[in-house]
Amino acid sequence: MSDGRWRTAGSALVRMIVVWAVSTLTMLALAGILPDFQLQSDNGDSITRIAFTAAWGAGAFGLLSALVWPALVRALLIVPALVLGMLVFFLNGSLLLVALRLTPDGRGAANPETAVVVAAVMSAVASATSTALAVRDDNAYRRRLSRLADRRRRRTGTGRGVDTGRGEPPGTVFIQLDGVGHDVLAQAAADGLMPTVAHWLGDGSSHRLTPWRTDWSSQTGASQLGILHGSNYDIPAFRWYEKETGDVMVSSRPASALELQRRAIVRTHDGGLLTLDGASRGNLFSGGADQLALVLSMAARRGKGRRSRAGYFAYFSDPANAVRTALSFVAEVVREIVQSTRARFRKDTPRIKRGGLYPFIRAFATVVERDVVVAAVIGDMFAGRTAVYADLVAYDEVAHHSGPHSRDAEKVLARLDRSLALIVKVAEHTPRTYRIVLLSDHGQSPGETFAGVYGLTLKDLVRAGCGLPVPRRAQHTKSASEARDAVRIALHRPVEESAVEHAGPPSDPIVLASGNLGLISFPDIDGRAAREQLDRRHPALLRTLANHPGIGFLLVRSERHGSVVLGRGGVEIPVSELKDGEGPLAPFGPGAAAAVRRTDTFPHVADVMVNSMYDPDTGCVHAFEEQIGSHGGLGGRQSRPFLLWPRSMSDPVASHASAEPDTELDTELVGAEQVHEVLRRWLRECSGPQIPLTPDDVDGADEADGTAQTAG
Repeated sequence: MSDGRWRTAGSALVRMIVVWAVSTLTMLALAGILPDFQLQSDNGDSITRIAFTAAWGAGAFGLLSALVWPALVRALLIVPALVLGMLVFFLNGSLLLVALRLTPDGRGAANPETAVVVAAVMSAVASATSTALAVRDDNAYRRRLSRLADRRRRRTGTGRGVDTGRGEPPGTVFIQLDGVGHDVLAQAAADGLMPTVAHWLGDGSSHRLTPWRTDWSSQTGASQLGILHGSNYDIPAFRWYEKETGDVMVSSRPASALELQRRAIVRTHDGGLLTLDGASRGNLFSGGADQLALVLSMAARRGKGRRSRAGYFAYFSDPANAVRTALSFVAEVVREIVQSTRARFRKDTPRIKRGGLYPFIRAFATVVERDVVVAAVIGDMFAGRTAVYADLVAYDEVAHHSGPHSRDAEKVLARLDRSLALIVKVAEHTPRTYRIVLLSDHGQSPGETFAGVYGLTLKDLVRAGCGLPVPRRAQHTKSASEARDAVRIALHRPVEESAVEHAGPPSDPIVLASGNLGLISFPDIDGRAAREQLDRRHPALLRTLANHPGIGFLLVRSERHGSVVLGRGGVEIPVSELKDGEGPLAPFGPGAAAAVRRTDTFPHVADVMVNSMYDPDTGCVHAFEEQIGSHGGLGGRQSRPFLLWPRSMSDPVASHASAEPDTELDTELVGAEQVHEVLRRWLRECSGPQIPLTPDDVDGADEADGTAQTAG
């Protein structure tokens, strides 16, 4: 054995002894503090004997945690992921009780409640000690982070044939910061909230930053499908009604996400961005990746390595991870309760209710999902995968309820930056070099809710315009949330069906909301309803909507003029004649006319598309959902996400490739499909071209399992 290997083995032995010693001292301290926890016989023991018992118990507990815990987690695959998280403390306490029973002469004893506390404290202390020691030893740090990836490679056989030399073509990690707009990211870097991003953009910067413009539907379903699969055609909103089937499609519902992915594959004849040795983590769609974790479109599928929840169990197989995340989860719940209470006492405005299950949903998005996704990305990097795309939803979820510029949201950005810093640190030790690209799927626009300002929801307004009864009190529209549906899936609870949206007589309109974008459909009218039909049936409806101060414009089909945009004061402009900066679209800025024209061509565009007002001076919109930070339509920063890439990669806009390195891009990327082409070009620059699907492959896209074959 070489001197280097002896030093490595010696360092590992020293760390193990130190962790054991600290765990022993922790157990002794807890025995002195907790009355129901003892390490001596009833007749008393010498200090030496008690110390020996503590050392024995700490060693047994550590050994059981290392050997038995992964087996317990694997045996509990049928348990919902969040339930497993709640069982962390119980399982840990049970292991401690077993360890105490193994002490000589039965000197260790604790009641079950105390055992849970002792086990949690000991796991946390051991994890902190091990991490502190590993920070001083980069090799140990790398080994600890790569252990899970190594086990996965041996178990699945993946990664074989990959040259692990760092001289090989680099891999690419795409990290999507869900809902973080370009201006929010730039300001957070300038203010020091995100030092990792600030370093990338500082003097001698290694990365470049540019905004891009979303489609009319500025939300994750449309943007991520376009980015990962190259097509978001016929995605008019986060949720919409399809007359031919009577279904409401919801982007974050697994069945809908699977169908949208299938349609995109059929349209593009391509499996997706990640078909070449790729991994998809925490996304709505697979992107064609073979390695999946927490992917909603695959949530209902079965088979080894295919289940959406597989990432939870891979992460929780490490007891230190499980305890740390469980403690952070509880802390985040408490943090949200304190922050919402403080906002209520200060009478902050705008403000929405943040009670019920929301604190737990927030904790899931900002702690559990973040930790699991980051761990999966690290494992992918150590496995040497060519392309990884991961979505971190924490900011988006908090900004919906606290506001995109709130202190709550800023703190989430700071924690996300720490996750980025960890990924950057890991990249120094991976078997191949990695280029790290940051991007977002949309931004968020602030503003009081439509119901909060006007005292009635969009659905109430539509019913009033149709001459239908309206509730005396405004009924809040439930917020569309990817995190909410992800939590339900993690709990094995079915995602809410949308039949409730169109309960009632068939002649009643179906009103759906996607941030500040509303969709109105009449299920008893075949095909897309015409303005003339609606005027005959409900003479006051379109006039009521178009003239309401909270509404910016309507899109509706006309039998005489084709599709038209309606605004206040009887303004009516054919879609073919729309121009930016004129008419009802004037406040919405460049690209609004093209976005409306494109959506008008979709087969499933609603009978009436409603975009809320937008105030350019304040940047505010009025969401039709219970959100004070919203996205989904046109208006402000919600349509202005970002792309941040290493300077070593080609410029996103091909026509600007010859520009000076430090000049600003003067040509903006427009639409998620263009972003897809940029990301695909970057992968091709290092890994070679990918082969599109053959006609036979497309015929088999009904499986939509993201395993389309590619070649480099």
